Parts: sequence; structure tokens; C-alpha cells
Amino acid sequence: MGQAAQFYSIFETASGFCGLAWSALGVTRFQLPTKSAEATQRLLLRRAPGAEPGAPTAEIAEAIAAVKRYFAGEETDFSHVAVDLGGQDAFFAQIYAAARQVGWGRTTTYGALAKQVGAGPEAARDVGQAMARNPVALIIPCHRVLAAGGKIGGFSAPGGSESKMRMLALEGVQVAPPPPAQRAFEF
Repeated sequence: MGQAAQFYSIFETASGFCGLAWSALGVTRFQLPTKSAEATQRLLLRRAPGAEPGAPTAEIAEAIAAVKRYFAGEETDFSHVAVDLGGQDAFFAQIYAAARQVGWGRTTTYGALAKQVGAGPEAARDVGQAMARNPVALIIPCHRVLAAGGKIGGFSAPGGSESKMRMLALEGVQVAPPPPAQRAFEF
């Protein structure tokens, strides 16, 4: 069984260079920002081997424009972007569909997503695995999925948890610990 043709485009955003790979069915890979087009291309092609540079279709051009708006701090909805997740296992596909419903400025937890797809809280770790293997970060907003107690949790993108916090901050979500309560008023 042959692999469907994949194309890719590297583009600059306010946060750095991103990359997007696609097939005839939709986006297959997304690379979060790095500091250089070369680094982005290298990371993208590691996960989309055989993809060729290509002129974006109208749908892909709109997805790229949406990514640029997102990193410019503009509220952006990616739920309309077609994705081609290939041979994803059924559980991961369910988790990704549920995660796509978490909108701008909102968060959920690994456990809540597990519950949403009918799995018990013990499946939270599996949800974490699905998020770590998410081939289209941002479009499937894994950055909005936190660990129990609102902890940041892991993030496998360049920059790790710092990148996750920056993306959430763009959306107005603060995940840093709150400042200590004021104990006395000073006049």
C-alpha cells in the first residue's frame, strides 16, 4: 500500500517559523515555531518523510493564514481545518476529536478528556500519550490539555512546557501558580 503524496510549506509567524504538511485529505503534520526556516523544515521532514515542497491549496492557504493569526494573538478557531491522521488508532482518533472541541482560552485535563470519550480516569495516561504523539499540534490543541490540578503537564514540542505556557498566555490563560495571598494591608 503506497503512501499518499504529501506536500509541505514553511512559513513565518510572529513567533517564528512554522511548517505544515498535507495530503489530498488534509493536514498531516504541523510543526510549531522554531527560530529558523531550516530547523522547522528539518523537524517537519523528520515526521513527514518524503513530503515535497508544494504550493498550498486554498484550504491549506487558509490554515496557514489561521496559524499566522493565532501567533499574532488573534482568537483563532482551527476546528474547520481538515486533518489526515492516516492510520491512527481508534482511541487516539476519539481523543483528538474531543480535544478539537476545546476552544480558544479554555483548558481541560487528561482525565476529563478520557472521561469525555467514555474511558475511566485510569486512561488519563493514554490521553497524555495521544497528546505527545499529536501530529498536528495547535490544530488539535494539545497545548490546552493540562495535568490534574491545572498543572502544565508535558509538551513534546520545541521549548517543551515553556512553549505550552506561551501559547496559553497568547490565549489569556495563566497556568503559573497564583501569587501568594496578601496577608496584611500596608498604608
